[in-house]
Amino acid sequence: QVKSKQGGSPCKEKHVVLLSPVGKIEISGCETGVHEIKLPKMSVLPSGAESSVACEVCEGAEEMTEPLQQCTAWLRAYFCEPATTGTLPLPAFHHPLLQRDSFTRQVLWTLLNDVKFGEAVSYKQLADLAGNSRAARAVGGAMRSNPVPIIIPCHRVIRSSGDTGNYGGGHLLKEWLLSHEKLQKEKLA
Repeated sequence: QVKSKQGGSPCKEKHVVLLSPVGKIEISGCETGVHEIKLPKMSVLPSGAESSVACEVCEGAEEMTEPLQQCTAWLRAYFCEPATTGTLPLPAFHHPLLQRDSFTRQVLWTLLNDVKFGEAVSYKQLADLAGNSRAARAVGGAMRSNPVPIIIPCHRVIRSSGDTGNYGGGHLLKEWLLSHEKLQKEKLA
């Protein structure tokens, strides 16, 4: 089915489901780029054993567009061989929010480029980095509307108090992602 995003030609959207250590991640996108990554809502965290689960595409593999292939390859690396994510191409994004010029977009790009694996920043620090130190609240809004979580690592944005703060996938998932990165980073060190 063809859904037209406001402005521009309609996209032929494809959907892929990636079975990851934290559950099923749904990814949608077209030939031009990735539209959205939907995280599973987790009420329980996978234990160590499950987190070594191989990452594989369990639905939609046969008709993946290039951006979707790059996206699943990147996510697989993120979970299984994080040292390699730096060498992989980031998929193109094709979500209206990332096309239009806005503070939200600025914040998301800043986060993508400046906050590396295993690091964390506060909402205020990210506002600073994005060029408006008084916009910590707006940063929170930008994180909530992030269409491509994990790749744009909104889980690395925490409260100044050190509290993890909110997360679209739930705070358990946020904590899991942060501890996954910490452990992997220690392994690499």
